Amino acid sequence: MDYAKMRAIAEDLGTYAEQLEGAWSVEIGPSGPILAMMCPSKRHEGTIRRICKQLDEQLLATHPGYICASGPEIEHPALGRMRLPDAVVIPEAVLDEEGLAVDATQVLAAVEIVSPSSPNNDYVEKLDDYPAMGIADYMIVDPRTGTIEVYSDPCKGRYTRKDPYIFGDSVPFGPWTVDTSAFRRYGKAGN
Repeated sequence: MDYAKMRAIAEDLGTYAEQLEGAWSVEIGPSGPILAMMCPSKRHEGTIRRICKQLDEQLLATHPGYICASGPEIEHPALGRMRLPDAVVIPEAVLDEEGLAVDATQVLAAVEIVSPSSPNNDYVEKLDDYPAMGIADYMIVDPRTGTIEVYSDPCKGRYTRKDPYIFGDSVPFGPWTVDTSAFRRYGKAGN
């Protein structure tokens, strides 16, 4: 199926999801459009906020005009992929452009906070998609285990480098550093 058809189906699913209870996301993965219920916890959202705040402060010096944003879809039509990362480093100006999604070629880095219900999405599918989309740096934060993995150096659609960390470490991420001392693990109920 071509990307234009998948994108139209994804938009229809998004419209349908607006009528449902709860929060829903739509992505286009290897098997096509996906509608998934989102259940982000306070700790999930707190971790995203901490990362965005730290990166925003450093981006002023390393990449003026860029921000760490939570929420915009990113897409790569040639690959037939559309993803909704927890956070992305992008030029701030793209948020004023027409359209629904940010072109993945403009994304410097992506961050995912693993949810208890769908870890494979971050560790398998997005780990395949992000380097293929040309995203140089990818961080997976896992509050279930208190671990962080940083992937970098994409080559031929795969990351060639993986660096493991634990909560409490100062984590090198591209040209930035993320202090994880305030990150919290999920409780027994996953929140």
